Amino acid sequence: MNNKIAIIGAGLSGLACAIRLAKTGYQVVVYEKNNSAGGKIVELSGKGYRFDTGASILTLPEKVEELFAFVGEPVHDYLKLKKLEINSRFFYPDGTIIDAFSDTNKFAAAIEKQSQVGKEKVIRFLKRNRTLYDLTSEIFLFSPFQKIASVPISKAVKLVTNIFFLKLFKTMHTLNKKWFGDKRIVQLFDRYATYNGSDPYRASATLSVISHLEHNIGSYIPEKGMFQLIKALVLLCKKHGVELKFNTPVQEIKIDNNRIRGLRIDGKIYNYDIIINNTDVFYTYKELLNGYTHSDKIFRRELSSSSIIFYWGVKKTFNNLQVHNILFTENYKEEFDYIFRKKMLYDDPTIYVYISSKVNRSDAPEGSENWLVMINTPNDDNHNWNWLVPQARKSILNKIHRILNVDLEKYIEFEKHSSPSGIEKWTNSYKGSLYGPSSNSVFSVFQRHANFKKTMKGLYFAGGTVHPGGGIPLCMASAKIVSELVYEDFPLENR
Repeated sequence: MNNKIAIIGAGLSGLACAIRLAKTGYQVVVYEKNNSAGGKIVELSGKGYRFDTGASILTLPEKVEELFAFVGEPVHDYLKLKKLEINSRFFYPDGTIIDAFSDTNKFAAAIEKQSQVGKEKVIRFLKRNRTLYDLTSEIFLFSPFQKIASVPISKAVKLVTNIFFLKLFKTMHTLNKKWFGDKRIVQLFDRYATYNGSDPYRASATLSVISHLEHNIGSYIPEKGMFQLIKALVLLCKKHGVELKFNTPVQEIKIDNNRIRGLRIDGKIYNYDIIINNTDVFYTYKELLNGYTHSDKIFRRELSSSSIIFYWGVKKTFNNLQVHNILFTENYKEEFDYIFRKKMLYDDPTIYVYISSKVNRSDAPEGSENWLVMINTPNDDNHNWNWLVPQARKSILNKIHRILNVDLEKYIEFEKHSSPSGIEKWTNSYKGSLYGPSSNSVFSVFQRHANFKKTMKGLYFAGGTVHPGGGIPLCMASAKIVSELVYEDFPLENR
């Protein structure tokens, strides 16, 4: 076997895999269909405004630092992270405003001040979620648990003896409602299901672990924006000899006798024994594995939600807003019913407003702000987005006027938008789904596609649509898992 590796897709996981493998001694080529790296993490600019179009929050920064340490590079030479004092500001229809401080005690005190939920109850809940993370993360997030031998025995024993603590057969909403009672606080913690495009009324209570990352550890934002992370990884790729080929879409993964043989690109065959797929897993089976007989099981999985996003350059500043802001709907359950069951836009959607210029002033002109405004939507199922996007825009502006008491329309001087169909076109995300399969099942963690395929020697899967899931820290974990699988399956003599 030679030491050549092809990676399909220059998203976060693809770049991280490339860096790890190149450092170890493999020859790595990354093929990317777009003209730049980043996958869902890209940037948009115009009229002096700059926007992060994908991930807007970074947790577990040590997963990024771990990659830089692996290649012996000081992370601060490439990337400077700022920890937010207030993770998010929550606005409710009844006028309640709650600040989610990064300091757990301040956050708990803010909830106590604005609700009937005592400070100690919040602290106990977050302590519980820290324990949940300690019990599950090594097995379910940072190991290829589909390989039984990879699961640390001590961790497995500890997990089994505490299995009832996981509340596997309770939904996130059921747990939160029983714990807090107050509808507003329940809604606040239910929201974390949307971090992987799921429904808190059906997703397992184990997803409560997400709130631990934000409230016990903290939220970060890179100076110069999220895309700075991609720029840093591209620099590392070039420094360590990774070949990046942009505007080069892969047409097919070639397989012979259950072994990887190469890629078809622009009608030509390029031979490889090892291929790492960093594209949407649904797209891979549908478009790249032509002629391969596979189970339709993966296509029976319910997809995660998608979104409509507006990028507004706003010629005004707002002292009542933070970097991350949530304008909640009155009826959260009905909103999720519309997204996942009715497959329709809700007329009173929860609105997320991300304003990076609050911390990175260069992201907007003086006296202005860059608003990324997002609502959750169904994935694309032959929807007429040309008609739905203007309807969503109207609903959003009306709600901003109602809750924030501002006619935002007259301050918008720059505008772009994306919809599920556009997301699919740019990122190859099947039906515009942001996270691949949803977690709307108590067994979802066991059903997520593995990072390898037993029946295809030499093919590996990395990224947000496979194990362990979406978001920056999990994509970094996915890259590490895949790299270690390659080391194990195709060792180099000089390693």
